[in-house]
This record gives sequence, C-alpha cells and structure tokens, in this order.
Amino acid sequence: MTRMRTEPDAGPAASWSLVVPLKPLALAKSRLAPALDGAARARLALAFAQDTVAAALACAAVRDVVVVTDDARAGAALAALGARVTEDTPAAGLNAALAHGARTVRAARPRAALAALNADLPALRPAELGRVLAAAAAHPRAFLADAAGIGTTLLAAGPGAPFTPRFGGPSRARHAAAGAVELAPDAVPGVRRDVDTPADLRAACELGPGPHTSAVLAALREADAPAPRASTAPPG
Repeated sequence: MTRMRTEPDAGPAASWSLVVPLKPLALAKSRLAPALDGAARARLALAFAQDTVAAALACAAVRDVVVVTDDARAGAALAALGARVTEDTPAAGLNAALAHGARTVRAARPRAALAALNADLPALRPAELGRVLAAAAAHPRAFLADAAGIGTTLLAAGPGAPFTPRFGGPSRARHAAAGAVELAPDAVPGVRRDVDTPADLRAACELGPGPHTSAVLAALREADAPAPRASTAPPG
C-alpha cells in the first residue's frame, strides 16, 4: 500500500484527494447477473475500478486517491496503480465508507479538497475528470449527476467544507436538497457513465472503456466463442 503524503496541500494543479469506495468483488455488480455469472462480474468490477483509479491518478487536478475496500484482491491491484487503500472499518454501507475515507484524508490534511468518485466508471478520461473538478472548485460543495439523471457519480467538498455523502438510489435529489450545487460541464460522458446494468455496460463500451475493462471483455468474449469444429474431410 502506498503512503499518503503529509506535506502542505499542493497547488491548483493537484489539489483534490479522491475517495473511491469498492464493495467486496464477490458482491459487486449484481445487476449484471442477467448477462454474466458471478466470476465474470467480479472480474469486471475489479477492471472497472482499475480503469477508474488509473484515470483519476492521471488527472492533473488529482493529488491522490484513497480506495475504501475490504477486498484484499482489489486492494492489492489498486495499490499497485498508486492508490492508498484503507479498510472499510465502519462496515456500515456506502456513505459510511466514504465518510471514513474522507476522515482518513483530513486526518493528515484538515483542509483537503475532497471528491467522492464511483468505482465503476470504465470510460473515465483524465481530461473529463479535470473539467468536472475545475467546475467543482467554484463551489464549497458540488456534485455531478449520473448519465441516467437519478444518481451521482462525483461529490465534491472544497477546502474546509463539510463532506456529507448521500449516495444510493435517487442521490441526485438528495445531494441537491442538502445544498450541494449540481454541476453541468460540457463533454464529460465518461464521468457520468457508471455501470450497473447490461445496458450501462453497452453504453460504456460505446464511449470506449479503459484497458483493464477492455481486456476482461475480450477474454469473456473469447471464452464464450464456440470452439472451432474439427474437419470431417478426408486427409489429402
């Protein structure tokens, strides 16, 4: 696992600490069950998280990424990318995990700018994330709705602002009701496109998923392809 830096906050070029929650892989992506078995869903959930974290770390506005998970396999894979991994010690659901990750960051840097980011954004692009974070920097608290316009894929709290996640279900309305400003930056489809259903996965594939997701999907397609039939023609 990587250590979080404790020196003074970086400047605007790298000012955000991102908190990414990830449930145990065996429990992840249950809504993909109509299309994929449990082993395939676990492989994809990890690949989604790897592409999300890799893109986030490649964003110039991101200082560091903290992943909150109890899954040892996922934790090792994401730490290898450069994320800091912390256990989900509250074990009380998504919002408690996010709050725990935020406390971990602000224990070292009390005025850190924070953003919660979904772990299932396989088409995330660093430049798109940078545009969202630049827009968020203009407000004490802000959020980005998902592609469906119901949930939330990113929740930001500027330096010293309270971090109060209300993810799950119709979280767009809950975050707005709590006083966070809804962001509407142009051309950020990869930041909005989380994946819960087979239709979501198809939409992410149209945007162009990252290398980890692409590799898993290719392997799954190859495994499902019918084996070539042996020739029945006589030799010669």
